[in-house]
Amino acid sequence: MRQNHKYSVWICIILILFLFTLQVNAISIEKLSPTKGALFKISPFTNIFLLEGFSIQLMSLKKYIGTVFTIYTFFIALLISMENKNPSKTIAWILILVLIPIVGFILYLFMGQNVRKKKIFKNKETRDFPYFEQIANIQKEAIKDNALFKDSESFVKKRLIHLILNSAKTPFTVNNQLNVLTNGNETFASIITSLKSARHHIHLEYFIIKEDHIGTIIKNLLMKKAREGIEVRVIYDSVGSWRLSKNYLQEMQNSGVEIHAFSPVVFPLLSRKLNYRNHRKIIVIDGKIGFLGGLNIGDEYLGKDPNLGFWRDSHLKVEGEAVYGVQNIFLMDWLFVSKQEIDFNHFYFPKLSYYGEQLIQITASGPYSDWESIMQAYFSTISSAEDRIWINTPYLVPGESIMMALKTAALSGVDVRIILPDKPDHQTVFWASMSNVEELLEAGVKVYRYKKGFIHAKVLLVDGVAASVGTANLDIRSFQINFEINAFIYEPSIIEDLERNFLIDVADSEEIQLEFYLKRPLLNKVKESISRLFSPLL
Repeated sequence: MRQNHKYSVWICIILILFLFTLQVNAISIEKLSPTKGALFKISPFTNIFLLEGFSIQLMSLKKYIGTVFTIYTFFIALLISMENKNPSKTIAWILILVLIPIVGFILYLFMGQNVRKKKIFKNKETRDFPYFEQIANIQKEAIKDNALFKDSESFVKKRLIHLILNSAKTPFTVNNQLNVLTNGNETFASIITSLKSARHHIHLEYFIIKEDHIGTIIKNLLMKKAREGIEVRVIYDSVGSWRLSKNYLQEMQNSGVEIHAFSPVVFPLLSRKLNYRNHRKIIVIDGKIGFLGGLNIGDEYLGKDPNLGFWRDSHLKVEGEAVYGVQNIFLMDWLFVSKQEIDFNHFYFPKLSYYGEQLIQITASGPYSDWESIMQAYFSTISSAEDRIWINTPYLVPGESIMMALKTAALSGVDVRIILPDKPDHQTVFWASMSNVEELLEAGVKVYRYKKGFIHAKVLLVDGVAASVGTANLDIRSFQINFEINAFIYEPSIIEDLERNFLIDVADSEEIQLEFYLKRPLLNKVKESISRLFSPLL
């Protein structure tokens, strides 16, 4: 089937080129002699030089072009159908390919094919820390035997832990201490302090690294630690960080920092929406301290963008066993980008002292995963909720299953609240998000627009017993395409902190009322409708 798929792609490319050739050569130019009526052809590109006495005759190729276009559409539709995509995605792609044939086909080659995903990541190693899968299997058996949790413990919690053990093969950890960071100032202050404390290694992996004030501070600190003999490894996404200069990267390399781009692209300026980007934000220090969450490295995340203002986000500092999970993900990504295998030794997975008793699971997902584990975890918690579901997300394009789960929960009497930004950082995704608001409001979901600045936090809170903080937005791209990492938290004190932060966000927001939302300007409705057509592709 895969070989046939490859042939189908080549057939479609040939048809596109043939169609283009027909269109270019559809103009035949005749020079009519006053005496002989002789005919000779001139290159179609010289027609602007024709003087009076020449006539332009368009060859009657409409029927041929129409036939080729029909064959093209059929083969492309067949190709997409063979991908077994979600029906809404299939329809969206076919519409694009019919309305803008050549451009649409090029977009599909870069953004639409699952076969490219399989080809790109077929060699991505998934070697785990030796004991991870073994521990996960032991924990699964213990859950089946009811040996881990009391009967009185939440069904949501037990179900979610079991799901992640199966879908992501990620064990839960207990010996942890977690700190919730709510903005750029808190987060970067904590990161810088922790980086300075490094004694053996620093592993840093980011979607966006900017060459600005905070980006320079981080760069200089990494260079300083590398000169001290600390192992420093950096992964940056080649699309998210496309503005990084060669000088910035070369300076780090010259100081001893090992640095690699994730999945480089040839034309980053034309590839902002290329699929399969590494959206993770990870730091690991000495295998004992980890950071993950919504904040990239750049001044705008400190609230210095005048268009967006105060930047509200959620980031985590993790100490303890859960850092093993973050480290494991970094080392797998490092092997993929560098082809350098790192031993899973005691320096990277050190013996830990006692940090506390906070139950956490670190979960990653990406195009190489067998299961869409983060999306499944969201679906499980939302559909299992009995009391409340509170969500912070900058983008609301979750797909049909999560939308149905949210609406069903609200109609069942669950308190469902979602906080969105009041202003866009990406226009198309913003309006696609707003296109989902009306049906959520009709189902009884409370939707808020954050007024204090820009909210970029990715937080899910369910029934006071489970929470998620990480890099995954509530959108199709995070759930199905990007490389993401989330922490699922079951510690009551941390969940209480997150709920307190959420209620502060509610106070800084304005609730959208259905009766007023129905009266929104026609132009907004048009933007929503157009953006919604592309939502399966965002």
